[in-house]
Amino acid sequence: MEALLTSAALVALAEMGDKTQLLAMLLATRFRKPVPIILGILFATLANHFLAALIGHSIAGVLTQDWFRYAVAASFIAMAAWTLIPDTIDEDAPLKAPSKAGVFLTTLVAFFLVEMGDKTQVATVALGARFDNLIAVTAGTTLGMMIANVPAVLFGDVLAKKVPMRALQVGAALLFLALGLWMIASLQGWM
Repeated sequence: MEALLTSAALVALAEMGDKTQLLAMLLATRFRKPVPIILGILFATLANHFLAALIGHSIAGVLTQDWFRYAVAASFIAMAAWTLIPDTIDEDAPLKAPSKAGVFLTTLVAFFLVEMGDKTQVATVALGARFDNLIAVTAGTTLGMMIANVPAVLFGDVLAKKVPMRALQVGAALLFLALGLWMIASLQGWM
């Protein structure tokens, strides 16, 4: 349960103002078909985050030395800093669904590719290394993505005007920092 809840909370907050959330808003305003967009986001995230968690889990199984655990803790602290850097997306770039692909496939491919190397994917690798439950990490990070992106698809214009994105980014950064420091304290025997 800890893996699921931690993963969901960290990714939901890290996703605020992230380029994939901006992409969700852009897709919603361009296509105006929320159901295929939400389903595309769900399936793209499941695939992308399962692979990321699997990589993290595989690395953690091979590298059990303390230096690797310190590296994972440092990656969470680095994620705290990265979360404070807002992403942007070119809203004027042409975006059309290929004639045979449709909105779902366009969203699926766009989200999967945009998420590659994104901070939430990197966080999923670190969470996969941190927790010994691949399914819980994947489910949690996917839940976090959906918590952040479904409202963006449904209410993007209203949310962008009312929710202080900077405060959410700072909250996410503090969570990443706390997790990294908690891991270091555990490794040092302070907890």
